[in-house]
Amino acid sequence: MKVWKIILLICVGIFIIGLVIPYNFQNPVEGGTKRDYHPQSYWHYPWGTSITHKGVDIFKKKGAAIHPASNFEWVLYAGHMPGKGGNVVITLAPKWRLHYYDHMDEVKAIPLTIVTHKSIIGTVGNTGNAAKTPAHLHFGMGTLLLKPWEMDNSPDGWKKVFYMNPITFLDSYHNNHR
Repeated sequence: MKVWKIILLICVGIFIIGLVIPYNFQNPVEGGTKRDYHPQSYWHYPWGTSITHKGVDIFKKKGAAIHPASNFEWVLYAGHMPGKGGNVVITLAPKWRLHYYDHMDEVKAIPLTIVTHKSIIGTVGNTGNAAKTPAHLHFGMGTLLLKPWEMDNSPDGWKKVFYMNPITFLDSYHNNHR
């Protein structure tokens, strides 16, 4: 078998594995409830210098533990981003989803490691452009499998092909874990 066919089979296999791994979503903020986030804050416009709010803010006491939202995730980045995000962790989750955790007080994740629901990847804070707000986790979800049907005429609506609404997942989690 030619090398390019082997490489193609490996790539297809990795892609399929990424799709079939269970997602098992949970609220990433320890002790977080439906009362800790606004149900209509996703894609809210206007939202300061970010123009459109592409995630959800989960408010909790500063220092509360943050866990991966999925059963396991691969840490792509963990550290400080100057500007908006402050202390940030970016992960790759099952179903080819990207999770973005920011405004953390402390980052505890290590880049290029696998983390699980039991891992603590950071703590709730107000770093970056959230310095003058109550402590919270900004949680965003992206997808590597683009969704062109989500595009609309809202401000930044064309960018919806790259994002997922985390409130849908949070609401479903809390409705099933009462």
